[in-house]
This record gives sequence, structure tokens and C-alpha cells, in this order.
Amino acid sequence: MSAPELNSIPISARIQTIRRLTADTALFRLQLDGDRTFPFIPGQFVQLSVPGGGEVPISPADLPAVDGTIELCVRRFGHVTSLLHRSRTGDRVGIRGPFGNGFPVDAMAGKDVLLLAGGLGIAPLRSLLFHLLRHRSDIRSLTLMYGAREPAVMLFKDELLELATTGSLRLLLTVDFLSDTGQAEPACNVGLLPALLKGVQLEPGRSCAAVCGPPALYRCTIDELLLAGVAEDDIYLSLERRMKCGVGLCCHCAVGQLLCCCEGPVFSYRDIKNIPGAL
Repeated sequence: MSAPELNSIPISARIQTIRRLTADTALFRLQLDGDRTFPFIPGQFVQLSVPGGGEVPISPADLPAVDGTIELCVRRFGHVTSLLHRSRTGDRVGIRGPFGNGFPVDAMAGKDVLLLAGGLGIAPLRSLLFHLLRHRSDIRSLTLMYGAREPAVMLFKDELLELATTGSLRLLLTVDFLSDTGQAEPACNVGLLPALLKGVQLEPGRSCAAVCGPPALYRCTIDELLLAGVAEDDIYLSLERRMKCGVGLCCHCAVGQLLCCCEGPVFSYRDIKNIPGAL
């Protein structure tokens, strides 16, 4: 099946597994019908359709699989995602895409790569993380900084801690505040994510960063990255939260004169720094 067909006609897929991550977030593994595969670049997004509900844009949380499966991390928020969360294994959904531009993985070669994730922003960066780990020899170093509101809502924590034990990446976790028990998480710092940046040494000209999370994360981390010497062209920002129709028709994803679903959702900071309301 050609790329245009993938973008215009939903592919039928069966929900293979549902892994509950938090009270309102789950990881859905979908099996595409037949022998179809679903190639995409980390940072691109797909349109997920639920029968009787409509479509919603979601960024894959894993790499393309040879067995025709795709993983989507979905938070229950709105009509379509609420219907999806009521689904069971074996139920069918539709997938269209991939859409947009992903992270420029080739431009990261030979550099120290820093991934900055806030909240649900870890989902799009998870596929990029797996790509970089698979091609670890192509980059100098890999650091993941991930912040969440509290330990109970931190996604993929055990998985990330296990990956960190391999020595392939440096992992720094932080939470805004402790849980009701007041017990500190041994693996987590307590404080805002930008505070972690102050303790990281970045070499100007040989470092790049990928950022995904709530709007406040971009505003408070970009200045720290620039002060550390990361070039504007080497700061990559995913604006996947703005996605809507996926094909540039509804203009709900407009950032100035740019459309996130066509020119994005991944932009360099230089591309959008002068656009009011972009971040």
C-alpha cells in the first residue's frame, strides 16, 4: 500500500494488548490487519479512529515493528479517547498516517543528545529514545530528563530505570511534589524539570535537545538550553498537542503562517521563536 493510500484510508487494526499506566493513561498495542507494516519517523503522528466516535491525532510511542504492530500511549481526555479507554482487547480501530515531520535523527549524529520530557510528552519522545538507543554508536552521549507532577503519574518509570542500568543513557527523573505518603522516591528528584538542566554540562556546537511537554516546559527550558550553548537550530520542539485534522484543512494547528500537521509537528526553535503564541 502506497503512502497516499495510508494517509487517506484508515487501516483496520485490532487492539492486541492494553497496558494501564495510570488511572487515566494506557498503552495500546495495535495489530494491523494482513501483512501491512506502518513505517514512521519518531515525532510523526497518526490519526486514530474509534468506531462511532471519530478521529484523534496520536504520536506513536514505539518504533515501527516488523510484525505490523504499533504502540499508542493515550490519555483519557475527550469523547474519542474515552471511547478508546472503554475498549477491550480484540476490538477494532482505524489508523491513518503517518503525518507531519519527525525529529531530524540524522542531524543528531555525532552530538550529545538531550531529551526533555514533561508529563505525557514522554510518549512521543519514547520512540525517539528507542531509535537513538538502537543507533547508540551514531551519537556521543544520550541524556533523558523527565518530569511529572508526582510519582504516581510518571509514565514508563520502571522501563526507563531498567534502560538506564545498561549504561547507554543518563536518566534524570523529577517530580513537582511528593505523594500523599510523603515518601521520597529514591530514583526521583523533587523540583521543577528546568532545575535539572543547571547540573548538566553541554558542549556548545556539539549538543542538541528534543523537547516535548506542556507549554510551560518550553518557556522555562529554552532559555537554559541557549545559556548552555545549544544552538537555536539544534533545539527541536514537538508541538504535537496542536494536532487536529492532520492534512492542513481545518487550520486548528496553525502557528503563525505555519501548519503543525504539514511543516511540523517538530520544529527547530529558530523556526518558531518569533511567532507570537507558538509556545
